[in-house]
Amino acid sequence: MDDPAAPGPAGSPANDNGNGNGNGNGNGKGKPAVPKGRETFRNQRRESEGSVDCPTLEFEYGDSDGHAAELSELYSYTENLEFTTNRKCFEEDFRTQVQDTKEWLELEEDAQKTYVMGLLDRLEVVSREKRLKVARAVLYLAQGTFGECDSEVDVLHWSRYNCFLLYQMGTFSAFLELLHMEIDNSQASSSALRKPAVSIADSTELRVLLSVMYLMVENIRLEREIDPCGWRTARETFRTELSFSTHNEEPFALLLFSMVTKFCSGLAPHFPIKKVLLLLWKVVMFTLGGFEHLQALKIQKRAELGLPPLAEDSIQVVKSMRAASPPSYTLDLGESQLAPPPSKLRGRRGSRRQLLTKQDSLDIYNERDLFKTEEPATEEEEESAADGERTLDGELDLLEQDPLVPPPPSQTPLSTDRVAFPKGLPWAPKVRQKDIEHFLEMSRNKFIGFTLGQDTDTLVGLPRPIHESVKTLKQHKYISIADIQIKNEEELEKCPLSLGEEVVPETPSEILYQGMLYSLPQYMIALLKILLAAAPTSKAKTDSINILADVLPEEMPVTVLQSMKLGIDVNRHKEIIVKSISALLLLLLKHFKLNHIYQFEYVSQHLVFANCIPLILKFFNQNILSYITAKNSISVLDYPCCTIQDLPELTTESLEAGDNSQFCWRNLFSCINLLRLLNKLTKWKHSRTMMLVVFKSAPILKRALKVKQAMLQLYVLKLLKIQTKYLGRQWRKSNMKTMSAIYQKVRHRMNDDWAYGNDIDARPWDFQAEECTLRANIEAFNSRRYDKPQDSEFSPVDNCLQSVLGQRLDLPEDFHYSYELWLEREVFSQPICWEELLQNH
Repeated sequence: MDDPAAPGPAGSPANDNGNGNGNGNGNGKGKPAVPKGRETFRNQRRESEGSVDCPTLEFEYGDSDGHAAELSELYSYTENLEFTTNRKCFEEDFRTQVQDTKEWLELEEDAQKTYVMGLLDRLEVVSREKRLKVARAVLYLAQGTFGECDSEVDVLHWSRYNCFLLYQMGTFSAFLELLHMEIDNSQASSSALRKPAVSIADSTELRVLLSVMYLMVENIRLEREIDPCGWRTARETFRTELSFSTHNEEPFALLLFSMVTKFCSGLAPHFPIKKVLLLLWKVVMFTLGGFEHLQALKIQKRAELGLPPLAEDSIQVVKSMRAASPPSYTLDLGESQLAPPPSKLRGRRGSRRQLLTKQDSLDIYNERDLFKTEEPATEEEEESAADGERTLDGELDLLEQDPLVPPPPSQTPLSTDRVAFPKGLPWAPKVRQKDIEHFLEMSRNKFIGFTLGQDTDTLVGLPRPIHESVKTLKQHKYISIADIQIKNEEELEKCPLSLGEEVVPETPSEILYQGMLYSLPQYMIALLKILLAAAPTSKAKTDSINILADVLPEEMPVTVLQSMKLGIDVNRHKEIIVKSISALLLLLLKHFKLNHIYQFEYVSQHLVFANCIPLILKFFNQNILSYITAKNSISVLDYPCCTIQDLPELTTESLEAGDNSQFCWRNLFSCINLLRLLNKLTKWKHSRTMMLVVFKSAPILKRALKVKQAMLQLYVLKLLKIQTKYLGRQWRKSNMKTMSAIYQKVRHRMNDDWAYGNDIDARPWDFQAEECTLRANIEAFNSRRYDKPQDSEFSPVDNCLQSVLGQRLDLPEDFHYSYELWLEREVFSQPICWEELLQNH
């Protein structure tokens, strides 16, 4: 596919200014009209043919990738030599401790437990070098004792078995103590700070410790039906151990968050940040729960609050949706064959309107002229609309309707015999309480002349159609958990004494939020700094943080092949960091939103203040199709394949021999997570929606629609929908196919006039007041629930002088020895100005 930024001939779509408004600079002044029109249609056809190259991506969204893929992403290709080192350390220790000539897999379970206990005892040595060798032996066990296995399946099986065994013997607690020691190791930090370039050798001990802990979390987290009861019990115990504070220690996730902030502050540049982020993401997923568990918690919480059950599961609905296709080039070809020169185009306006009417008849509700005007357009308007629709950065326009099947070349392009109409919309419409109140307020002002506030039951004086409208709105009324929580919070603020203290359940989300509360802004800023450094669109800056400390070798490559391998490794390293941060932030937002809406708003507001919205838009301001189909992996070097086979000699063929999949799972997963994150931040927030408009996100988001994946397209269309009313009439007019796709795929809000965008609705908003009000509510919530000083303003005050003077005051034991000296110095020798004292009081 051609580079969309490449310059094109005058009058071609590539010379469009890229703003999506159809105001291209290639207007072909001084040239004959007919050649320009032919050239335009020729370019449109070329671009449309290029868009067919992207097939529908068979991607199934979930909590994470496959088990083997998630384990392989823990290691960089630079670390592959350490697999052999781990094996040697284990075999040397095993031969000295086990007298028999048996191998690990041949030992009985009791003998294996005895050996692991000995390993943990040998971890408590003073010598740093000996301790590292023992830790490497433990890591070899967690990696599946691959030296005794014949296949990748065996390696993964024994890795799970050994991880459960290690946990039952207390290995995780022992490694947690070692991790605390390494984090507080000021010698390693100062050594890394003095070096001009930090390499993988500076984080050896940390990488070994974090690898063992990650393998244990990931293997124990994985649930399978054939797991024995002992493993299931161990899993729940491990989950509880990670979720709650034990022995007066903070939850494990908070320790990892502190490592992230310490790394970003520049105090510990040697931290292996990729491993820290992967472990943090998996710990949060394990303790709080993934998307399926989240849906179950949501259903349970709605039942507890007495709300009706959910009509659908969003993830399941999206899985059943089909990706929308880019515009079929056969229709453009037909137009180019039938189209007269532009000088005669004005006379053929009726036939053009007929063609548009035929196309619009494919819409679900058959509303042909929903967005069009009947005024004949001028020649310049037609050309600018066509350019703006088809030529934003090469090809950004979306989308024929899902059921549209392009006719064969032998048929007439306008034939609709093979069109299959959809049975209905994928989503049930929703109506909020405030939507009903707003509708009734408008109706009462129009027909009666006064309003009744929040009364939605009294319909006296309103015509019958209004009664039917209110009935329909109430049928689709949706009350969210957040609505109940906001209402309860308002009541607690109004009546703190009569309602008493709120009973807050100690859930894992609540425990994590309490621990994160006072350092949460620093956590969010640190995560976004790393995300910015890992984004492919970021330029290297001297003041940016170095995220490649755990991927760069001690000796830089000297051959071309070694440089190619390192380049692939660095790109893969950055992709994994983006994947872990995007998934982590999304999980935190969703769990905090379910736990309490103001916890979600607190995290969201700090993300917005830290410029998360422009950061995500900057991430998408690239060829997103190339990013999703990038093959930054070398399959023969991936774990566990590299542990079974001998590492091949580096050749161009071995570097390019990747998997045959049509896309990179982690990159598509990251893109969807970032889009969901952007939706979470901007939903129902007019000020943040205007940020999308100000940063010109529409052409950036439209470019992402070239990826034929239903879930990604849905969240892009949601983001386009909320800002259409602010983009102006010309944008909507020249992006009708995008508008049609929004109408078909995004949930409908009955009173939402997103498609019309009246100027009254697009008026400037008091954005600062909106954010300040939200911030005041958040601070009131945090203060009421978490700031509980001993001397509360509601505690009784003793106003009796004798009672106050008669209170017993605890004094130090040695006070009576120096009592006279204290009187002389503090009382008798100090002059007292009684008049000033009386005036001040």
